[in-house]
Amino acid sequence: MRHLLLVASIAVALTTVSLNTVAMPDQPAAAATPLEITTQLPRTVRPSHYAIEVTPHPDAMNFDGKVGIDIDVLEATDRIVLPGVGAFRDCKNGLDAIDGMIGALEETVIAAARPFLGICVGMQLMAARGLEHGTCEGLGWIGGEVRPIRPSDPALKIPHMGWNSLKAERAHPLLDAIDTGENGLHAYFVHSYAFFPDNRDHVMARTDYGGPIAAIVGRDNLAGTQFHPEKSQKLGLALIANFLRWMP
Repeated sequence: MRHLLLVASIAVALTTVSLNTVAMPDQPAAAATPLEITTQLPRTVRPSHYAIEVTPHPDAMNFDGKVGIDIDVLEATDRIVLPGVGAFRDCKNGLDAIDGMIGALEETVIAAARPFLGICVGMQLMAARGLEHGTCEGLGWIGGEVRPIRPSDPALKIPHMGWNSLKAERAHPLLDAIDTGENGLHAYFVHSYAFFPDNRDHVMARTDYGGPIAAIVGRDNLAGTQFHPEKSQKLGLALIANFLRWMP
């Protein structure tokens, strides 16, 4: 039995949208979310948990998905997902508020090199710092900073909210069998700030919103998506399946 932990330590006021409520015109909506799966979970992690539940587990691997903030469980898990919704500072404060959590993440993700996936602000937290509502120190796992989106076209609204295709910058197991490019599958974005890595090689895929935006970043056993795979229909479920089989 392999174990996956969805870290539920980020408590913010915003509510995520269930998987079945955001559908592309050319893609059928996913089945309604079973209430028994989601009603007891923090609102910020319900869609991610459901997406992992419904993703076909690859290669007959049996994953025991858990949601929690238990440091002992964190240290024993095989891979970790960190979703985040809201402001960079609030999400970082949510992690800092749990005694020992940052150290446990460092030990499990960096020292033990367990596969890690950050989603939206969970991805941004890997940066050295965020500039939302002042400067806030991030986890510092990938050099760079999180800054406001400034589209070159003034007609483009902030936040960036909607469906965009991805341009792969390099091959990576998370993108296996996923159609990218102008005519490829689309991912669902909702954000006002973006991650600008210092090292271009840490950008795995970009999208365009009045200029290039890092859509997927990563290095070694670390990966993060600015978009929400749990809301991104076919692309998102394929990426989650790839993450479950990824052996960095």
